[in-house]
Amino acid sequence: MKRTVIIGNSGGGKSTLARRLSAASARPHIEIDSLLWQPGWQLTPAEIYGAEHARLIAGDNWIIDGLGRRESIPARLDRATDIILVDMPLWVHFWLAAERQQKWSRGSIEHPPAGLAKMPPTEALFRTIWEVDQEWMPEIRQLVAAEGRKGKRVVRLGSIAELEAFEN
Repeated sequence: MKRTVIIGNSGGGKSTLARRLSAASARPHIEIDSLLWQPGWQLTPAEIYGAEHARLIAGDNWIIDGLGRRESIPARLDRATDIILVDMPLWVHFWLAAERQQKWSRGSIEHPPAGLAKMPPTEALFRTIWEVDQEWMPEIRQLVAAEGRKGKRVVRLGSIAELEAFEN
């Protein structure tokens, strides 16, 4: 069975890619944002998130996208057979997130993160993108590289063109 993790900063197109790959492969798509967030952008309690995350990654055939809680990333990567790291320049994440916020504010967003009706505050979203880039991404890159050294298939997508052209 195949277990694919798509990971990277917010606003980078991870969920869009996951939906596309899921449809092409008939594997279930799990969006970590829907596990992490409750209505009103309230975090799911850590113990509930942890138990559900463990249950989901125990499966044998899935595509999981998103960051989730930082402490859950190593277990997810360890369980994966394939890892796609969306690792574009910071400005691209800001740009794509701004486009998504505009669509959301116009009511034309097709797949809102976590399926939530309320748009996240733009300032908080951009602060998160900055913090993930500065504080999380160096560690995520190291974790992904370590999984690659174990023989797992690792693909790094560093541009919108690479993201759009990627086929599993």
